[in-house]
Amino acid sequence: MRLFIPILLSLASTATADHSWDHRDIVAGQNLYADNCASCHGANLEGQPNWRTPDADGVLPAPPHDGTGHTWHHDDELLFEYTKLGGAAALEVRGVTGFNSGMPAFGETLTDDEIWDILAYIRSTWSEREQEAQASRNPPH
Repeated sequence: MRLFIPILLSLASTATADHSWDHRDIVAGQNLYADNCASCHGANLEGQPNWRTPDADGVLPAPPHDGTGHTWHHDDELLFEYTKLGGAAALEVRGVTGFNSGMPAFGETLTDDEIWDILAYIRSTWSEREQEAQASRNPPH
């Protein structure tokens, strides 16, 4: 798996560089979210109870994606990579090893555009302040 991480990072970074929030299909993203994400993150983006406290296996429950969570604290590239590669692999690429993430990889299930549409839907639910704060975390491209 370690040999594939640089390749996956390269692919994810390319997709991120080409991405723009303009022209995203938020309705498709909402439907994709319902089909692929809501079972863990909640139909209303509310996350699982006690999402800040690891379970018996050391895995954090799924966090909310609404304004009460921390999703809007992260840059676009991390959000994309976390979804495409899965939590552990996305963090390993950034030098964080041994993190017991419950987030699976969706790179073989969803296209890059579908992932961006889901993220656009999630982002569309945030307040203007949260959207601006999240946008400020992204390097210019």
